[in-house]
Amino acid sequence: MTKTLTLGLIAAAALFASAQAQVPAPGGPPGPGGPPPPPRARGPSAALAVEAAQTAIATCLANGYKTTATVVDSAGVPVVILTGDGAPERTQGVGLTKTWAVVTYKMSSGDVLAKSKTDPAMDAAIKANPKIGTVRQGALPLMVGGELIGAMSVSGAPGGDKDEVCVKAGIDKVASRLK
Repeated sequence: MTKTLTLGLIAAAALFASAQAQVPAPGGPPGPGGPPPPPRARGPSAALAVEAAQTAIATCLANGYKTTATVVDSAGVPVVILTGDGAPERTQGVGLTKTWAVVTYKMSSGDVLAKSKTDPAMDAAIKANPKIGTVRQGALPLMVGGELIGAMSVSGAPGGDKDEVCVKAGIDKVASRLK
């Protein structure tokens, strides 16, 4: 490659990068004077979500289980997904399906599972929902004054009942400070 061609390619790349830097990304923040993005839905603060997740993972680890803890806000948007050392990657996705079941049906994922076994319409709706697909025990609602503000799940223990024990420990650690 000639020196002139190389310099020309470098200059073209620099111009392209400069032009791209001035074009806002699709779906990105609004331009000057545009409305600000809406705030996150009601849910636990990031600090409390992390504390609850760490407590849940530590509780499971004390029982020999390598898990992921997930905390979402009232719209089902993750606040924190914390994967313990050695927990399989799959536990992240499973945890999200559990929390989505709680946010959708406003009850523990174990209760959603039990109800779906006797309610064919609910069972069909769960299977058709790409955010749930298969309902599993192991997620509990986060409540403040009778209002659902989010959900927390654990995934990775050998059974949803064991996951739920760890979730309960995490929620109990922060429940009095949730707003």
